[in-house]
Amino acid sequence: MPFAIVLAPEAADDLRRLRANVRATVRTALETHLRHEPEKTSRSRVKRLRGLLRPQYRLRVGEVRVFYDVSGATVEILAIVAKSEAESWLAQFADPE
Repeated sequence: MPFAIVLAPEAADDLRRLRANVRATVRTALETHLRHEPEKTSRSRVKRLRGLLRPQYRLRVGEVRVFYDVSGATVEILAIVAKSEAESWLAQFADPE
């Protein structure tokens, strides 16, 4: 069963700010990795974030990080940030356990 991918308003803004070629790569990665098995972790792409209630997962797409939650049959994209900004974004917006 395919998962519904929903972008939070902030994530939609983040996506619009990316260059066109990076935006296309991120969209392809969202479809490839999150549409059918968003909770399947891998060594290089998908990581379950420990010690956080929100976001639950991180998807790595080149120099971009996509933070998301999975609930039921929905994948909610919370943010799409550059690798260099990922640590500060997590410090500001993540919900610790």
